[in-house]
Amino acid sequence: MLTHLTETSLHNILKLFNRISKEKKFPSSWRRAVVIPILKPGKDAKSPNNYRPIALTSVLCKLLERMVNSRLVHVLEKKKWLSPFQSGFRFGRGTIDNILLLENSIREAFVSKKHLVSILFDMEKAYDKTWRYGILKDLYGIGFKGNLPIFIQNFLKTRSFRVRIGNTLSDGFYQEDGVPQGSVLSVILFIIKINEVIRQLPTGVSG
Repeated sequence: MLTHLTETSLHNILKLFNRISKEKKFPSSWRRAVVIPILKPGKDAKSPNNYRPIALTSVLCKLLERMVNSRLVHVLEKKKWLSPFQSGFRFGRGTIDNILLLENSIREAFVSKKHLVSILFDMEKAYDKTWRYGILKDLYGIGFKGNLPIFIQNFLKTRSFRVRIGNTLSDGFYQEDGVPQGSVLSVILFIIKINEVIRQLPTGVSG
């Protein structure tokens, strides 16, 4: 849709984004989402826990999020702040890297006749439980100053959503914790927080 806009329309969008940055205000309508529950394959439709929430949000908001996300990722990679064991959602990396690392560690332990302990966690509702204040604290700790942390703070606060089933919309609900589903920024914000946990691991423990 955006690729078909005129140059004037694109310029107006740029002015809007610059105004949001300058005034440090975030459009309230961009904090609202419509959530459509999609049943997970092979699951019992009677259990609410078996549905995956798909959140529909503003297209313009997603565009601005991509710009902010690019800036965040660039700085994090340049400063080498992210753990080398964090492979998911990183350019040129993938979770297969961690699988190969684990396999190699197992082989080395076997050859050296040493013990190797592997602990795997399945984090339920990880996005919903991510500590918002902790994200902002980490951003300042990394060295982000000025408008960007303020933008993230405004982006996260007062989030709300309504659930749509067919043509029926539920009442609104406030999301008081976590990062929003369906958001471009949620991935890197979650990584920033989980990375701080990895940084606390003692010497000799990989995560």
